[in-house]
Amino acid sequence: MIEINDVSFAYNKAGKNVLEDISFDIQDNRCIAILGTNGAGKSTLLKCINRICPAQKGVVMVNSQSIFDMSSNAIAQNIAYVPQNNRAINMTVFDTILLGRKPYIKWDASLEDRRIVYDIMQKMKLEDFALRNVSSLSGGEAQKVMLARALAQEPKLLLLDEPTSNLDPRNQHEVLRIVKSIAKEHNTCVAIILHDLNLAIRYCDRFVFLKNSRIFSYGGLETMTPENIESVYRIHVHIMEYMNIPVIVPFPDEKVAPELPSQTLPEPVSEA
Repeated sequence: MIEINDVSFAYNKAGKNVLEDISFDIQDNRCIAILGTNGAGKSTLLKCINRICPAQKGVVMVNSQSIFDMSSNAIAQNIAYVPQNNRAINMTVFDTILLGRKPYIKWDASLEDRRIVYDIMQKMKLEDFALRNVSSLSGGEAQKVMLARALAQEPKLLLLDEPTSNLDPRNQHEVLRIVKSIAKEHNTCVAIILHDLNLAIRYCDRFVFLKNSRIFSYGGLETMTPENIESVYRIHVHIMEYMNIPVIVPFPDEKVAPELPSQTLPEPVSEA
Protein backbone atom coordinates (compact mmCIF):
# COMPACT_ATOMS: atom_id res chain seq x y z
CA MET A 1 0.00 0.00 0.00
CA ILE A 2 1.07 3.56 -0.77
CA GLU A 3 0.42 6.29 1.79
CA ILE A 4 0.76 10.02 1.15
CA ASN A 5 0.61 11.88 4.47
CA ASP A 6 0.35 15.68 4.89
CA VAL A 7 2.48 16.52 1.84
CA SER A 8 3.02 20.25 1.23
CA PHE A 9 5.20 21.81 -1.47
CA ALA A 10 6.13 25.23 -2.83
CA TYR A 11 8.54 25.97 -5.67
CA ASN A 12 9.63 29.13 -3.90
CA LYS A 13 10.07 28.97 -0.12
CA ALA A 14 8.69 32.47 0.18
CA GLY A 15 5.81 31.76 -2.20
CA LYS A 16 2.41 30.15 -1.87
CA ASN A 17 2.19 26.40 -1.48
CA VAL A 18 1.30 24.58 -4.68
CA LEU A 19 0.21 21.64 -2.51
CA GLU A 20 -1.10 21.93 1.04
CA ASP A 21 -1.53 19.02 3.48
CA ILE A 22 -2.22 16.37 0.83
CA SER A 23 -3.13 12.97 2.30
CA PHE A 24 -4.56 9.83 0.69
CA ASP A 25 -3.64 6.21 0.14
CA ILE A 26 -3.53 3.84 -2.82
CA GLN A 27 -4.32 0.17 -2.29
CA ASP A 28 -2.74 -2.65 -4.29
CA ASN A 29 -4.47 -3.43 -7.60
CA ARG A 30 -6.15 -0.01 -7.61
CA CYS A 31 -6.02 2.79 -10.17
CA ILE A 32 -6.50 6.28 -8.77
CA ALA A 33 -7.33 9.25 -11.01
CA ILE A 34 -5.76 12.59 -10.06
CA LEU A 35 -8.25 15.20 -11.24
CA GLY A 36 -8.39 18.99 -11.29
CA THR A 37 -8.09 22.04 -13.51
CA ASN A 38 -4.90 23.22 -15.20
CA GLY A 39 -2.53 24.54 -12.55
CA ALA A 40 -4.16 22.61 -9.71
CA GLY A 41 -0.85 20.92 -8.81
CA LYS A 42 -1.51 17.46 -10.28
CA SER A 43 1.88 17.04 -11.99
CA THR A 44 3.65 18.53 -8.98
CA LEU A 45 1.95 15.96 -6.75
CA LEU A 46 3.32 13.07 -8.82
CA LYS A 47 6.80 14.63 -8.70
CA CYS A 48 6.58 14.95 -4.92
CA ILE A 49 5.54 11.30 -4.60
CA ASN A 50 8.54 10.33 -6.77
CA ARG A 51 10.92 12.67 -4.86
CA ILE A 52 11.66 14.69 -7.99
CA CYS A 53 10.26 17.67 -6.09
CA PRO A 54 11.27 17.29 -2.42
CA ALA A 55 8.26 18.08 -0.25
CA GLN A 56 8.83 20.68 2.46
CA LYS A 57 6.44 18.77 4.70
CA GLY A 58 4.92 15.32 4.92
CA VAL A 59 6.00 11.82 3.95
CA VAL A 60 5.34 9.23 1.25
CA MET A 61 5.34 5.61 2.40
CA VAL A 62 5.72 2.57 0.14
CA ASN A 63 4.87 -0.60 2.06
CA SER A 64 5.56 1.21 5.35
CA GLN A 65 8.96 2.53 4.19
CA SER A 66 9.53 6.24 3.60
CA ILE A 67 10.81 7.13 0.13
CA PHE A 68 12.98 9.78 1.79
CA ASP A 69 15.00 6.95 3.34
CA MET A 70 15.44 5.10 0.04
CA SER A 71 18.38 5.22 -2.34
CA SER A 72 17.74 6.37 -5.91
CA ASN A 73 18.02 2.78 -7.10
CA ALA A 74 15.53 1.59 -4.48
CA ILE A 75 13.08 4.30 -5.55
CA ALA A 76 13.44 3.15 -9.18
CA GLN A 77 12.61 -0.40 -8.09
CA ASN A 78 9.51 0.78 -6.26
CA ILE A 79 8.20 3.73 -8.28
CA ALA A 80 7.98 4.24 -12.05
CA TYR A 81 7.08 7.65 -13.46
CA VAL A 82 6.00 8.61 -16.97
CA PRO A 83 5.99 12.42 -17.39
CA GLN A 84 3.61 14.33 -19.59
CA ASN A 85 6.23 15.37 -22.14
CA ASN A 86 8.90 12.90 -23.19
CA ARG A 87 11.94 13.93 -25.14
CA ALA A 88 12.77 11.99 -28.31
CA ILE A 89 15.30 9.24 -27.60
CA ASN A 90 17.92 8.19 -30.15
CA MET A 91 17.61 4.52 -29.29
CA THR A 92 15.69 1.51 -30.54
CA VAL A 93 12.32 0.70 -29.01
CA PHE A 94 13.61 -2.56 -27.55
CA ASP A 95 16.65 -0.94 -25.90
CA THR A 96 14.51 1.92 -24.57
CA ILE A 97 12.12 -0.48 -22.86
CA LEU A 98 15.07 -2.54 -21.60
CA LEU A 99 16.24 0.60 -19.76
CA GLY A 100 13.32 -0.02 -17.43
CA ARG A 101 15.22 -3.05 -16.13
CA LYS A 102 18.28 -0.92 -15.21
CA PRO A 103 17.52 -0.85 -11.44
CA TYR A 104 17.80 -4.65 -11.41
CA ILE A 105 20.74 -5.20 -13.78
CA LYS A 106 24.08 -5.86 -12.11
CA TRP A 107 26.36 -6.31 -15.12
CA ASP A 108 24.35 -7.21 -18.20
CA ALA A 109 20.70 -7.83 -19.01
CA SER A 110 19.68 -11.39 -18.22
CA LEU A 111 17.38 -13.66 -20.19
CA GLU A 112 14.70 -12.88 -17.60
CA ASP A 113 15.12 -9.14 -18.22
CA ARG A 114 14.70 -9.69 -21.96
CA ARG A 115 11.70 -11.96 -21.41
CA ILE A 116 9.99 -9.25 -19.37
CA VAL A 117 10.64 -6.72 -22.15
CA TYR A 118 9.28 -9.04 -24.87
CA ASP A 119 6.19 -9.76 -22.77
CA ILE A 120 5.44 -6.07 -22.27
CA MET A 121 6.05 -5.29 -25.95
CA GLN A 122 3.49 -7.93 -26.87
CA LYS A 123 0.92 -6.56 -24.43
CA MET A 124 1.47 -3.04 -25.73
CA LYS A 125 1.52 -4.29 -29.36
CA LEU A 126 4.97 -2.82 -29.94
CA GLU A 127 6.77 -5.92 -31.23
CA ASP A 128 6.72 -4.64 -34.83
CA PHE A 129 8.55 -1.50 -33.66
CA ALA A 130 11.33 -3.35 -31.78
CA LEU A 131 14.19 -2.15 -34.01
CA ARG A 132 12.70 1.25 -34.88
CA ASN A 133 14.37 4.33 -33.46
CA VAL A 134 12.12 6.02 -30.90
CA SER A 135 12.91 9.43 -32.41
CA SER A 136 11.28 8.28 -35.67
CA LEU A 137 7.97 7.36 -34.03
CA SER A 138 4.83 9.46 -33.79
CA GLY A 139 4.04 11.16 -30.50
CA GLY A 140 1.46 8.52 -29.62
CA GLU A 141 3.77 5.61 -30.46
CA ALA A 142 6.61 7.14 -28.42
CA GLN A 143 4.19 7.62 -25.51
CA LYS A 144 3.38 3.90 -25.55
CA VAL A 145 7.11 3.10 -25.55
CA MET A 146 7.70 5.29 -22.48
CA LEU A 147 4.80 3.58 -20.70
CA ALA A 148 6.22 0.17 -21.64
CA ARG A 149 9.60 1.19 -20.20
CA ALA A 150 7.91 2.14 -16.92
CA LEU A 151 6.05 -1.18 -16.82
CA ALA A 152 9.36 -3.01 -17.35
CA GLN A 153 10.49 -1.64 -13.97
CA GLU A 154 7.79 -3.81 -12.36
CA PRO A 155 7.16 -1.03 -9.82
CA LYS A 156 4.97 -1.16 -6.75
CA LEU A 157 3.68 2.29 -7.73
CA LEU A 158 3.15 3.51 -11.28
CA LEU A 159 2.75 7.29 -11.79
CA LEU A 160 1.32 8.42 -15.14
CA ASP A 161 1.00 12.08 -16.11
CA GLU A 162 -1.63 12.33 -18.87
CA PRO A 163 -0.61 9.03 -20.53
CA THR A 164 -3.36 9.32 -23.17
CA SER A 165 -2.70 12.91 -24.27
CA ASN A 166 -1.08 11.95 -27.62
CA LEU A 167 -3.15 8.85 -28.32
CA ASP A 168 -6.11 8.35 -30.62
CA PRO A 169 -9.35 7.12 -29.00
CA ARG A 170 -8.70 3.44 -29.66
CA ASN A 171 -5.20 3.59 -28.19
CA GLN A 172 -6.45 5.61 -25.21
CA HIS A 173 -8.79 2.81 -24.20
CA GLU A 174 -6.28 0.08 -25.06
CA VAL A 175 -3.49 1.63 -22.97
CA LEU A 176 -5.71 2.23 -19.92
CA ARG A 177 -7.13 -1.28 -20.19
CA ILE A 178 -3.60 -2.72 -20.26
CA VAL A 179 -2.51 -0.56 -17.31
CA LYS A 180 -5.49 -1.70 -15.25
CA SER A 181 -4.90 -5.34 -16.19
CA ILE A 182 -1.21 -5.18 -15.26
CA ALA A 183 -2.05 -3.45 -11.97
CA LYS A 184 -4.27 -6.37 -10.99
CA GLU A 185 -1.82 -8.97 -12.30
CA HIS A 186 1.21 -7.58 -10.45
CA ASN A 187 -0.47 -6.00 -7.39
CA THR A 188 0.63 -2.58 -8.60
CA CYS A 189 -0.74 0.74 -7.33
CA VAL A 190 -1.42 3.23 -10.13
CA ALA A 191 -1.95 7.00 -9.97
CA ILE A 192 -3.03 8.61 -13.27
CA ILE A 193 -3.51 12.25 -14.16
CA LEU A 194 -6.39 12.47 -16.64
CA HIS A 195 -8.31 15.37 -18.12
CA ASP A 196 -10.92 13.15 -19.76
CA LEU A 197 -13.41 12.44 -16.98
CA ASN A 198 -15.07 9.68 -19.00
CA LEU A 199 -11.78 7.77 -19.21
CA ALA A 200 -11.26 8.33 -15.48
CA ILE A 201 -14.68 7.09 -14.42
CA ARG A 202 -14.42 4.05 -16.69
CA TYR A 203 -10.93 2.81 -15.84
CA CYS A 204 -10.15 4.10 -12.36
CA ASP A 205 -11.35 2.81 -9.00
CA ARG A 206 -10.89 5.94 -6.88
CA PHE A 207 -10.67 9.66 -7.53
CA VAL A 208 -8.70 12.56 -6.01
CA PHE A 209 -10.05 16.03 -6.84
CA LEU A 210 -7.51 18.83 -6.29
CA LYS A 211 -8.66 22.42 -5.82
CA ASN A 212 -6.95 25.46 -4.31
CA SER A 213 -3.81 23.44 -3.45
CA ARG A 214 -5.77 20.95 -1.35
CA ILE A 215 -7.77 17.78 -1.76
CA PHE A 216 -11.34 18.84 -2.44
CA SER A 217 -12.73 15.30 -2.48
CA TYR A 218 -11.38 11.76 -2.40
CA GLY A 219 -13.18 8.46 -2.71
CA GLY A 220 -14.77 5.92 -5.03
CA LEU A 221 -17.62 6.40 -7.47
CA GLU A 222 -19.63 8.10 -4.72
CA THR A 223 -17.33 11.14 -5.01
CA MET A 224 -17.68 11.40 -8.79
CA THR A 225 -20.85 13.51 -8.64
CA PRO A 226 -22.13 16.38 -10.81
CA GLU A 227 -21.84 18.66 -7.76
CA ASN A 228 -18.17 17.85 -7.16
CA ILE A 229 -17.33 18.12 -10.84
CA GLU A 230 -19.05 21.51 -11.08
CA SER A 231 -17.30 22.77 -7.94
CA VAL A 232 -13.87 21.80 -9.29
CA TYR A 233 -14.23 22.44 -13.03
CA ARG A 234 -16.96 25.12 -13.04
CA ILE A 235 -18.96 23.20 -15.61
CA HIS A 236 -22.45 21.68 -15.45
CA VAL A 237 -22.63 17.96 -16.17
CA HIS A 238 -25.02 15.04 -16.07
CA ILE A 239 -23.81 11.53 -15.23
CA MET A 240 -25.78 8.84 -17.01
CA GLU A 241 -25.35 5.15 -17.70
CA TYR A 242 -25.23 3.52 -21.11
CA MET A 243 -24.71 -0.24 -21.47
CA ASN A 244 -23.67 -0.32 -17.78
CA ILE A 245 -20.95 2.27 -18.44
CA PRO A 246 -21.16 5.65 -16.65
CA VAL A 247 -21.02 8.58 -19.06
CA ILE A 248 -20.36 12.22 -18.11
CA VAL A 249 -22.13 14.70 -20.39
CA PRO A 250 -20.98 18.34 -20.06
CA PHE A 251 -23.09 21.43 -20.65
CA PRO A 252 -20.48 24.23 -20.67
CA ASP A 253 -22.75 26.98 -22.01
CA GLU A 254 -25.76 26.38 -19.80
CA LYS A 255 -26.34 28.14 -16.48
CA VAL A 256 -28.46 25.18 -15.51
CA ALA A 257 -27.96 21.84 -17.20
CA PRO A 258 -31.17 20.65 -18.83
CA GLU A 259 -33.00 17.77 -17.24
CA LEU A 260 -32.30 14.58 -19.11
CA PRO A 261 -34.39 11.43 -18.90
CA SER A 262 -33.05 8.66 -16.73
CA GLN A 263 -33.21 6.42 -19.77
CA THR A 264 -29.90 7.13 -21.48
CA LEU A 265 -28.89 7.09 -25.12
CA PRO A 266 -30.99 4.92 -27.44
CA GLU A 267 -29.66 1.65 -28.71
CA PRO A 268 -27.72 2.10 -31.97
CA VAL A 269 -29.71 1.30 -35.09
CA SER A 270 -28.16 -1.41 -37.19
CA GLU A 271 -27.72 -0.68 -40.86
CA ALA A 272 -29.77 -2.68 -43.28
